Amino acid sequence: MEKPAIYFDNAATSWPKPETVYRAAENYLRSGGANPGRSAHARSLASERLLYACRERAAAFLGAEKPECIIYTLNATDSLNMAIKGLLRPGDHVVYSAFEHNSVLRPLFSLRQSGLITTTMVTPIDGDLVEAEAFARALRSETKLLICTHASNVTGRIMPVEKIGRLASEKGIFFLMDAAQTAGVVPLNVQECGAHLVAFTGHKGLLGPPGVGLLYLREGVELKPWREGGTGSRSDEEQQPKFMPDYLEAGTMNTPGIAGLDEGLKFIATTGLEAIRAHELELCGRFLKGLEQIKGVKVFRWTSVSDYVAVISFTLEGMDSGELGYILEEGYGILCRTGLHCAPQAHRAIGTFPAGTVRFSLGYFNTEGEIDYALKALAQIATRFR
Repeated sequence: MEKPAIYFDNAATSWPKPETVYRAAENYLRSGGANPGRSAHARSLASERLLYACRERAAAFLGAEKPECIIYTLNATDSLNMAIKGLLRPGDHVVYSAFEHNSVLRPLFSLRQSGLITTTMVTPIDGDLVEAEAFARALRSETKLLICTHASNVTGRIMPVEKIGRLASEKGIFFLMDAAQTAGVVPLNVQECGAHLVAFTGHKGLLGPPGVGLLYLREGVELKPWREGGTGSRSDEEQQPKFMPDYLEAGTMNTPGIAGLDEGLKFIATTGLEAIRAHELELCGRFLKGLEQIKGVKVFRWTSVSDYVAVISFTLEGMDSGELGYILEEGYGILCRTGLHCAPQAHRAIGTFPAGTVRFSLGYFNTEGEIDYALKALAQIATRFR
């Protein structure tokens, strides 16, 4: 009997995408294809209009002051590097949470190792929540930046970003938020959360293709450009144009990816963020309830399902997480993520380093039937291999 193909790895990349996303990217390559903002012919102008329409849609969806506050990037990693390396200067101090992805940990390590900055990592007192008070206690006179993920990619816990944003505002320092796991799946307004910079990726909850991300910059925040070059504007000048978004958007855009991202944003708006959130929480509740009946399973959650995004990390007593993931795929056709999830400090904080966990990350297109099938598979594995 042929195995099903059940995808529970949406925290890495969401799949499937809405059909309109596939069509938009293909249609651009087949019937558009011109370089936006570089020429005066019809196709180039059409590409430029597409970029602006998606920028407008993203700004409205995320609560940005205006479209020019939204910068196109490659992904959340690119956005975070642009923010961190563009903002920090020698002598600056950074406070960050233990639940950051390597996209934050590695740039900070590189700058720290070079002797350019100092850092302080804050950890939870218990469980998987890093309190704003922990950030406050870590502040120094030279603190320039606070960094916190909106939701952990290991446990799914939603962090108190509004409180951290208020702290940053009160102290006159910057707040960078990683919204890779929350954009498109929980309500998010970049101004209301108090962030000065927010990193997004297009290929997760925003339902777009890989290779396109976004960086929000509050008006007045200045970064050193991550890359400089052609913009199609001020071509007579050797210096990078100082106005946004051109100042941070050198080079040819991933216009097919942006075409797909635009359709992903439309799909979310049409479907309704509340409906997406409600469906994912319902699936999580069903899965968690089922896991309670399987002996030997330990779930790394500490509070109500509504305090999390649809990311569930667990282990099975006596079994390596990588081995369990292999059995799930080979024996049952279930695709998930195992190991440290590019967030080693998060696993240290919850006590799962270095073995890691099995992570099921659910999405809008998953079904109750898939959840029930996975629970039966895990129950069989727990009985057979323990």
